Amino acid sequence: MDTGTHLVMGIALGGLAMADPVVASHPITLTAVMAGTIIGSQAPDIDTVLKLRNNAVYIRHHRGATHSIPAVITWPLLISGALWLIMPEANWLHLWLWTFLAVFLHVFVDIFNSYGTQALRPFSNKWVALSVINTFDPIIFGAHVLALMIWAFGADPVLTVSTLYVLLFFYYIVRFTVQSAIKAAVKKTIPGAIDVIVAPTMRFFQWRIAADTDRHHYVGRAYGRSINIYDKFLKKPLPQSELMQTALKDKNLAAFTSFSPIYRWEINEFGELFEVRLIDLRYRSNDYYPFVAVAHLDKDYNIVNSYTGWIFSEDKLKKKLDFSHN
Repeated sequence: MDTGTHLVMGIALGGLAMADPVVASHPITLTAVMAGTIIGSQAPDIDTVLKLRNNAVYIRHHRGATHSIPAVITWPLLISGALWLIMPEANWLHLWLWTFLAVFLHVFVDIFNSYGTQALRPFSNKWVALSVINTFDPIIFGAHVLALMIWAFGADPVLTVSTLYVLLFFYYIVRFTVQSAIKAAVKKTIPGAIDVIVAPTMRFFQWRIAADTDRHHYVGRAYGRSINIYDKFLKKPLPQSELMQTALKDKNLAAFTSFSPIYRWEINEFGELFEVRLIDLRYRSNDYYPFVAVAHLDKDYNIVNSYTGWIFSEDKLKKKLDFSHN
């Protein structure tokens, strides 16, 4: 989820903590727990700083180690320990329990996005992504804001937040049901579809679609159960040429292939340079595919420059490649 949603979830969880008699009866513990749930709800996303290095590092590692099983255990210990040093009169056990719940909930809800997490590390490096909730879901965010406002106007926080989470539980069930219905509709629309990706958008009734058959890639959108196919591409296996194999070893293209489950490729020649481009088919926007990985190689197949990330125009891509070369 996005930072704002994790923040309101942390505050809401602090309100729910008042159901704990030890927290509710001890003001210092309550203060520490509220701080712990807010910080814990943000801590796993500390790896966002990897963007400062480059997109390749960020794509490979975001929601990786910081969302793993060891991290879910370690973050609450670090956070509750630091808060206890500041507020030693707080009940450390209950502070740790609620902070742990905040960290766990952060990682758990991220599993429902298209990006997913490596939440099963170190037992598995597989990305777990259920793709039923958009990274920013206005209904989930708005429901939290509304609940916090009701609490601010004097309502019981435990009852308010409990009601919120019961309603959101059913909301998630509805999202799974809709996704399942859309997948079935896609398979009827595209005979022979073997890999179907149905990903959410910010709009409740609109979903992104990418699907494969033995011979083609299909890209479209679902509006309710109405399936619109916008693009159809002939599937081409990756060539085993030295050019392509060298390009795939580049850090940016390697990061892209580790992240994208469905993409197509292009090789173009511009003067003394070859361009290898990988294009993620999940994120079509206004007739454009903005998530790409591009590498330029010279005639000896040396990498001249490369880039992976979100680009919405060829001019911006050129500037990114020129900057990486310099």
